[in-house]
Amino acid sequence: MDNAGPVIAALKERAEGESRVAMSPETAKKLIGLGATVRVESGAGIAAAITDEAYREAGAEVGDLTATIANADWVFGVQAPDVALLSGAKPGAKVAAVFDPFRDRTRTDAYAAAGYEALAMELMPRITRAQSMDVLSSQSNLSGYKAVIASANIYGRAFPMMMTAAGTVQAARVFVMGVGVAGLQAIATAKRLGAQVSATDVRSATKEQIKSLGAKPIFVEKVEGIEGEGSGGYATEMSDEYKAAQAELVSSHIAKQDIVITTALIPGRAAPRLVTDTQIATMKPGSVVFDLAVAQGGNVEGSIPDQTVEKHGVKIVGFSNTPAHLAADASALFARNLFNFVSAFWDKDAGGPVLDEEIGTAIRLTQGGKIVHERLSG
Repeated sequence: MDNAGPVIAALKERAEGESRVAMSPETAKKLIGLGATVRVESGAGIAAAITDEAYREAGAEVGDLTATIANADWVFGVQAPDVALLSGAKPGAKVAAVFDPFRDRTRTDAYAAAGYEALAMELMPRITRAQSMDVLSSQSNLSGYKAVIASANIYGRAFPMMMTAAGTVQAARVFVMGVGVAGLQAIATAKRLGAQVSATDVRSATKEQIKSLGAKPIFVEKVEGIEGEGSGGYATEMSDEYKAAQAELVSSHIAKQDIVITTALIPGRAAPRLVTDTQIATMKPGSVVFDLAVAQGGNVEGSIPDQTVEKHGVKIVGFSNTPAHLAADASALFARNLFNFVSAFWDKDAGGPVLDEEIGTAIRLTQGGKIVHERLSG
């Protein structure tokens, strides 16, 4: 057959604690429908409740690593696989996964040296046509939900107000710091559980979003630096004056909260410090602080990935990989992001996806044996 479709391989994740998979039976079937040959490494979906048989029923070939990677044109991953695992793929094969290139430059260098084309899905531009391809948004949405559920599980009291014959149980007070995708879902989830919810962000535009979810916005007023809008809808660094005013406002507010959830990240940089040990000391015993940014350095002083740290009677929690705690749903969404990505650029004449300049330039780290991304090659 002329212009036969590409071989797309999905490998088993090997990073510690990674339970997600980059291909679902649903997306395997759709890719086959486009003309691709889909291969999945045996056992790749087990931790996400997907059996090898489910992939076979969708039309995918299931086998060991060697058989899966052989002559692959594309490789899908959640976290970018080590270069050694790609031996046998076609020269110049494209690998679409999360690379974290600003913290893990060594992996990107290895991809360049091996001649593979690294496509960092987390660098997908935040433009309208790429929303369905945005793995950060899909995974952050689940992370915001899980942060609230995990906090509720650790918190020793109920979330909603309960009026009983034995007396009234007061609603928990939940404060969300950072109102991106994760923060908005955290607000919505805490509200559904019946908590009194407040939230803050450095971007003034988020006030209306907070109100629309029924939460109370907590903002510094009349201080330069309130806008806080960086490129692509992300937060950016604030002025020193703003930081001081924010710290004072947040300190007085945190002291009254039962649950604090922090979600602030600045792409390519360490997570900003939002909550200090001094502020934690003002909280009531039994309170919970959930640090969604713990794997990127942490928003909360003293937080440690995958450990419950108790300080001043307050429990500080954070997962190194929060979406992996919801592996089935996280995998389904991640897999759809990847399908939406390659299907948007599918060219029948070329026999597979052909990336355009805007998105290709934004996410491509390596090509032709070289580092090509402007933020890495300068």
